[in-house]
Amino acid sequence: MKFVLASNNIKKISEMRRILEKIVPGVELLSLADVGYIYDIEENGKTFTENALIKARIPASLGYIGIADDSGLVVDALGGAPGVYSARYAGDGHDDKANKAKLLRELDGVADENRTAHFICVIACVFPESYGISPIICEGRCDGIITREEHGEGGFGYDPLFYVPSGGATFAEIPPERKNEISHRGRALRAFAEAIASLLGDLEEIKSI
Repeated sequence: MKFVLASNNIKKISEMRRILEKIVPGVELLSLADVGYIYDIEENGKTFTENALIKARIPASLGYIGIADDSGLVVDALGGAPGVYSARYAGDGHDDKANKAKLLRELDGVADENRTAHFICVIACVFPESYGISPIICEGRCDGIITREEHGEGGFGYDPLFYVPSGGATFAEIPPERKNEISHRGRALRAFAEAIASLLGDLEEIKSI
C-alpha cells in the first residue's frame, strides 16, 4: 500500500517509515518530491490538526493516500508557545538554531520546576475522494522539561533542549529506536498504523462478502 507523506524532510520520512513498516507490512512511504510536487505548502491553520489536514489533502488531491503530521512544542510557562509556530518561532527562516536561542531567552530566569513542556504530534491521513473514506486523525504526546543548555547531537529542532524524565536524557541524547518508543511522533504513528491496519482488515472483509 502506497502513502505519500506531505513532506520532503528526509529525517522525518525515515523516522515514520521505520515505525510504520513494523506494524503495517508492505507499506511504501513516498515523499512529495517522489510524486513530482515541489511547491511549499502554506500552513495557516490555528491548530496542529488543521495544519496536518491542510498538508495531507495535497497528496489526496493528486490521487494518492496522503499522510501529514504537524507537531510542536508547548511550553507551560510561555502560555503554550511556541505551539503551531514551533518551526518558525524566531521568524520565517525556519532556523533551528535561532528558534532554540529564542526559547532559551524567553525562559531566562524561569525556575527549573516551571520549565515543564510537552511535544504534541497530530497525524492526518486523507484519502482520495473516490475512496469514500473519512480522514483518520491520531495524536501523540510526550511530556518533558526544557533544559538551560543543549545536550546531545542527535535528533532535530528542539530535541537538544527537551529532557524526557522517562528516558533520563534529552531527545537528542536518546538512541533513535528508544526515541521512537517514547516520542510524541512515535506514539501518534503507532496509533495511526494500528488504525490503518484495522481499516485494511475491514476492507478485506468487505471484499470477501
